[in-house]
Amino acid sequence: MTRLDAARKRFALDRERVLLAVAAPVLALAAAFLLTALVLAATGKQPFNAFGVMADYGLKSDSQVYILNKATTYYLAGLAVAVGFRMNLFNIGVDGQYRLAAFLAAVLGGALTLPGALQIPLIILVAMLTGALWASVAGLLKVYRGVSEVISTIMLNALATSLISYLLVDGRLAVLDRQTNIVSTDPLPSSSHFFTFPAGAGLDPVWGFIVVAAAAGAAYWFLLGRTRFGFDLRAVGRSESAAQASGVDVRRMVLASMALSGATAGLVGMPTLLNDTHQFTSDFPTGLGFTGIAIALLGRNNPVGIALAALLWAFLERGGNRLEFENYDKEIVGVMQGVIVLCVVIAYELVRRFGLKRQQQRVGAELAAQARTAGKEVTA
Repeated sequence: MTRLDAARKRFALDRERVLLAVAAPVLALAAAFLLTALVLAATGKQPFNAFGVMADYGLKSDSQVYILNKATTYYLAGLAVAVGFRMNLFNIGVDGQYRLAAFLAAVLGGALTLPGALQIPLIILVAMLTGALWASVAGLLKVYRGVSEVISTIMLNALATSLISYLLVDGRLAVLDRQTNIVSTDPLPSSSHFFTFPAGAGLDPVWGFIVVAAAAGAAYWFLLGRTRFGFDLRAVGRSESAAQASGVDVRRMVLASMALSGATAGLVGMPTLLNDTHQFTSDFPTGLGFTGIAIALLGRNNPVGIALAALLWAFLERGGNRLEFENYDKEIVGVMQGVIVLCVVIAYELVRRFGLKRQQQRVGAELAAQARTAGKEVTA
């Protein structure tokens, strides 16, 4: 085979790989919207009108700001879950980890009055350490007692919620606002407010923490895809026995993966705390960890895919808010999100099987060609 033939073959393989990678999400989204349209039609609603309303409202300027801000938290939640997924660990505890991390970071931030250049990094560091330590409990239980991380992280979620409820009381680590009757931590000083990007007259600003989220995605890509640590982590996720036989300390990698996932989870509540509420209250956002599971699945644990999934999720939520004013059931957005995740899982499996079949066909064709060449040489 000449160099030109080899280059053409590599180009064809790369093109097919890209087409398969693009085909899976496109097929999943098309199937999801088709199924959602059938559900709407079955209930006597106009499906295409609903999609038009969502698109029209979601593309407005104020909606774009909302989507970017929401997607920032969703992206961080997806990254936190994806770290565990790459290790074949199912960290369901992101919800408890980020809420406890945000609570303790808010308590610390409200008690200090340092310059912003010191206080903001300190608040973020405390949040990441809290998330890492809380997730490490599940890692330790798995490594030394064989407890499934699914069970332990679910229990830790409940424990984190109970701990926050106990401490978020007037006279302990919170104060009661007599005018609004809201219990919260001490407000963060103005020096702790994260910067924002102005979006225009009459519009809310874009949270500056989107820059940190982008940096976290770049760090995730580099650490897991371009370092020995990332290679070992992915190797253990593929096969613990094979990784251990090659000299990888499986226990250490499990602990490191859970700690890293927890540290990333600690960032999930920071956009809301530093860019929006500036204090922790009883109505601090919940459920972001479970949303992160869906987004990580939708993005296939790829930082770019997770970003697109986070934007799509935020867009669906924003568009769904408008549907209620058009006499559509608000639950239709939840149905759409669930169908999208289900279709993504099915579509990627179908594409994976098709790619495997194509690979087997190529290998068979190459072996047949080699056999014919060998037969001609023997005849000659």
